[in-house]
Amino acid sequence: MRRLSHLHALRVFEAAARHLHFGRAAEELSLDPTAVSHQIRNLEAVLGVRLFIRRPRPLRLTDEGKLLFPAIRDSLEQMEKAVAEVQRRGQKPLVISMTLAFASEWFIPRLASIKSSIGFEISVHADNAPANLSAGEIDLALRSQEEPGQQHQWRHLFDDHFIAVAAPQLVAGDDKGPTSAQLPSLPLIEYRWSSPQRKPLEWRDWCQSAGLSFNETASVTNFTEESHAIGAAVGGAGMALISERLADRRLRQGELVELSEHRLPAPPFWGVWRADHPRAADIDSLLHAIAEKAAN
Repeated sequence: MRRLSHLHALRVFEAAARHLHFGRAAEELSLDPTAVSHQIRNLEAVLGVRLFIRRPRPLRLTDEGKLLFPAIRDSLEQMEKAVAEVQRRGQKPLVISMTLAFASEWFIPRLASIKSSIGFEISVHADNAPANLSAGEIDLALRSQEEPGQQHQWRHLFDDHFIAVAAPQLVAGDDKGPTSAQLPSLPLIEYRWSSPQRKPLEWRDWCQSAGLSFNETASVTNFTEESHAIGAAVGGAGMALISERLADRRLRQGELVELSEHRLPAPPFWGVWRADHPRAADIDSLLHAIAEKAAN
């Protein structure tokens, strides 16, 4: 290979041998079929052997072509993998912004699986503040919002609901769990949204929509961070209204139980990125992996 100056011709040969068709090789390489034929004839002249039997059709490899094809194919595949690895090492991690609760409850437990699906490094930027995508420090933001914004590219990932949950020990003693009438008597956990645009989620609203009376004297513990409210619920401090998506892992592991079939609609989750982002293909791959994990 070091003595040959016909690497382009070898690439053309590999495509033609793989397809056994000059026209399809030309289409793959964005060449004219005549140019493919010309490259093959030049390579045959350099090697001093015929590589293809052109007549009668279909196109076939000669014995020499059969000997050369797997070596060239494997060499090109190794070069492609090496180039991809060098590019990967030279790339900075893709920085993803998400809320603290989404990071700890949903994304981090699925991080290893997501990374194995995408093949490049990512960096998690957990912050409840809005992400400034225009500054260039954040590549992708994952957020829950009723409607997509006017700026940037938005992709719907998955829908959500608010559900009433509590630790099993809080409602122990009845295998079927508490009745709807008993729910208002349990200690309550609430938290405040970091975004002033979102209406506070309160138990009063849930009780009203469920047709239950709200206990004005109920013990209520307030948090400023959603993940802390989830942790308090797991610890048995009270029942909480939280995202079904964020509660999923805790429910499956038995750390929380759902207390009622009544649910409130929650804003869906979106992926947001700059329309001119140079790594749009990587972002697409990552969002596809996230949506796939959410569907399982």
